[in-house]
Amino acid sequence: MNAVLEKISRIGIVPVVKIDRAEDAVPLAKALCQGGLPCAEVTFRTDAAAAAIKAMTENFPQMCVGAGTVLNAEQVDAAVAAGAQFIVSPGLNPNTVKYCIGKNIPITPGTSSPSDIEQAIELGLDVVKFFPAEQSGGLAKIKAMAAPYVNMKFMPTGGINAKNLTSYLDFNKIIACGGSWMVPGDLINAGEWDKIEQLTREAVQTMLGFELAHIGVNAENADEAEKTAERFGYIFGMPAKAGNSSVFAGTALEVMKTPYLGRHGHIAVRTNYIDRAVNYLSTVLGVEFDESTAKKDAKGGLKAIYLKEEIGGFAVHLVQK
Repeated sequence: MNAVLEKISRIGIVPVVKIDRAEDAVPLAKALCQGGLPCAEVTFRTDAAAAAIKAMTENFPQMCVGAGTVLNAEQVDAAVAAGAQFIVSPGLNPNTVKYCIGKNIPITPGTSSPSDIEQAIELGLDVVKFFPAEQSGGLAKIKAMAAPYVNMKFMPTGGINAKNLTSYLDFNKIIACGGSWMVPGDLINAGEWDKIEQLTREAVQTMLGFELAHIGVNAENADEAEKTAERFGYIFGMPAKAGNSSVFAGTALEVMKTPYLGRHGHIAVRTNYIDRAVNYLSTVLGVEFDESTAKKDAKGGLKAIYLKEEIGGFAVHLVQK
């Protein structure tokens, strides 16, 4: 997959924005970045699109900014000249796709049928937009089309919102979802940047789904760990279960048989998508991770990793749900 599309995959959500006034681009970009989504697909449905892309990329170089609703080579040139890093089109125009490939800029053309997918494969693409997603059959149709086209991945847009976002992202053939629910046009035109930032932050939190998994307590030895877990379990009706390095009381408390990370112990926070959580926490919030603590699953995917810092005397680690 193209490096820009891999970056989009780590972000998970692509805000699709329609900007009528170029002067709105900078405060909008700031709201998106502060809300946790340093990404935007600026649609070429207004005369302000190119200027808006230029303003965003110049003032927020960390953002991944692309152009949407691109219909021809002239618009590709205008978008690239303004600083667009990727191109999105509502349909699959072979001429536009070939032009982008010749310019070495990633394009995700709109598709909604197996015939579209086969054209995309013939053109050498491995990621396509699925549009309009909900109106074209939604997740069920993406899954049906993904079955015979095993190497194709999708970026659905159209009807995606906070309620159905994670159902789409749970399918591993979907790299990200495009949507405008966090950047509605009326708020952009009214300059309601605080509200857009809040909606963006809510979208990120919905996607990542952070929640407490368990608390780990450091014990001096195995006997102390067993006694602590059994006492906790007796009081609160949580059966103790011994493992190789710790004893659990239910799923809420883990008592380490020997002192481990953290002055007092550790706190585990589970998330829907650990790779996207790491990307968000590190690139947006500046959180650092201890790569030596990373644990992988059988397929090489990240399933747990510790932060470098302690919070309140506790080490903290993320775990994949």
